[in-house]
Amino acid sequence: MMTTTLVLLPSFFFLFFHLLLLFSVTLPFTTQAWNAQWQLLHNSIGMVAMHMQLLHNDRLIIYDRTDFGLSNLTLPNGICRHDPSDKILKTDCTAHSLEYDVATNTFRALFVQSDVWCSSGAAIADGSLIQTGGYNDGERKIRSFSPCETCEWQETDNALVVRRWYSTNHYLPDGRQIIIGGRRQFNYEFYPKKKTEHAKPHMLPFLVQTNDKGAENNLYPFVFLNVDGNLFIFSNNRAILFDYQNDAVVRRYPEIPGGDPRCYPSTGSAVLLPLRNLEAESVEAEVLVCGGARRGAFQLVAHGVFKQALDSCARIKITDLNATWEVESMPMGRVMSDMVMLPNGDVLIINGAQSGTAGWERAINPALEPLIYKTNGSVGSRFVLQGASNIPRMYHSTAVLVRDGRVVVGGSNPHEKYMFSNVSYPTELSLEAFSPYYLDPSFSPLRPIILHPASHANVTYAQKFKMSIRVNGTLVPDLLSVTMLAPPFNTHSFSMNQRLLVLSIGQVNVTGNSTCEFEVTAPGSAVLAPPTFYMLFALHQHIPSHGIWIMMP
Repeated sequence: MMTTTLVLLPSFFFLFFHLLLLFSVTLPFTTQAWNAQWQLLHNSIGMVAMHMQLLHNDRLIIYDRTDFGLSNLTLPNGICRHDPSDKILKTDCTAHSLEYDVATNTFRALFVQSDVWCSSGAAIADGSLIQTGGYNDGERKIRSFSPCETCEWQETDNALVVRRWYSTNHYLPDGRQIIIGGRRQFNYEFYPKKKTEHAKPHMLPFLVQTNDKGAENNLYPFVFLNVDGNLFIFSNNRAILFDYQNDAVVRRYPEIPGGDPRCYPSTGSAVLLPLRNLEAESVEAEVLVCGGARRGAFQLVAHGVFKQALDSCARIKITDLNATWEVESMPMGRVMSDMVMLPNGDVLIINGAQSGTAGWERAINPALEPLIYKTNGSVGSRFVLQGASNIPRMYHSTAVLVRDGRVVVGGSNPHEKYMFSNVSYPTELSLEAFSPYYLDPSFSPLRPIILHPASHANVTYAQKFKMSIRVNGTLVPDLLSVTMLAPPFNTHSFSMNQRLLVLSIGQVNVTGNSTCEFEVTAPGSAVLAPPTFYMLFALHQHIPSHGIWIMMP
């Protein structure tokens, strides 16, 4: 198959470049950057991008805490926030949330009333963002934001049964969210609640068992919906498979090798790797956990010691009865990195630092070079270094994939207030876009263009639907694939609800010069793909198209 691909490339340059693409994974820690590029979108958006969610109208909802004082973005039309419980400003006429339009590279200020600091959320079936918890007067709030030209935040008081600060959300097959943990909360609850539910949270002893005194390390736990309908929950250095419907631990996984913590404030990151062979009798699922701070790093910073971050990534097939961790090393240690699933199933590891831990003034030595993790590569040769940014993205940074294949990157404020001078890592109000190698113009002849279906099509479970695509160069039908990706809620180095599925395709019929059509089978159930909007991508020789939106079911 590789030989066929290379022969069909149109020139020696493309042959050489594609050869490098296919075989660079065999070279450990290659420094080849694959022509990845950075673009400064805005020198300042007026606020720190601490939280970020892409909606199906191609707008990013971005927000920061409200209790540090003034931002650099004024609310329009004389609007001010009047909050008697705010600890800094009772009246504040600056914005702490905004809507960024990817297509036009513009943004507008949004009004959020209560403190959303270190909160959580998920996009639901109708495409709205449901955002939960926060700090102070926001700790029990539910906020919603609907995609429309003039929409604003809607807030509901006391909608959570306990305060939620540093909790994790996961969107469920039945359209609810489960909200797990948070500071001093060893429990979980659902939203919306069923009429029969009591007004107390459900206890989760696993969060007590993984709570480190002095550092906790069980905040923002990594949560993924497994293909059997249970939840994989990773906290500190351990994981369980949890039956949330019956409040029962189904199984316990081995401790991650080395025993170092990976959750906040030690702050590694994690992804559910692509789900494939969705029509098989049993679908396999794998989780990848990378980076973090070494045990004790949080306490040592108080003594001026910044321990080198962990350079290990551990991968586990959570559907195996005898699941074990497979460990490999990154080119450098990383803490507070974001892991972004790319349309072709690779993982971008971006942002963060090489020493220290999460928290104010607790990290040094920024990790300026992203990595791409080749999901299908062999152990020891999966990492490819990318071109560096010149902007440190430390504590409170974010990164989110958008439909054209770029990754929007923002944030960084390792200080209690906004500080722009006389500090090693100033508060960062800029917004950048990182373009992975597949967006390099040299791949234009390979890049597919989706002709059908139209964006925002409705697709039902197990439906077989037609797709047609075109490429500008030579079409290789055997090297086509289709993926769909749920856009996540990103904060504190974890992308909640991030989920990529590789769809089955039927026989490819060439219909013209470099055009073809084929049948695609949608995921068979809401357990595989909870109902919401997904980005659908066509891939040709591992190069993705721009995505379109589809709605499941």
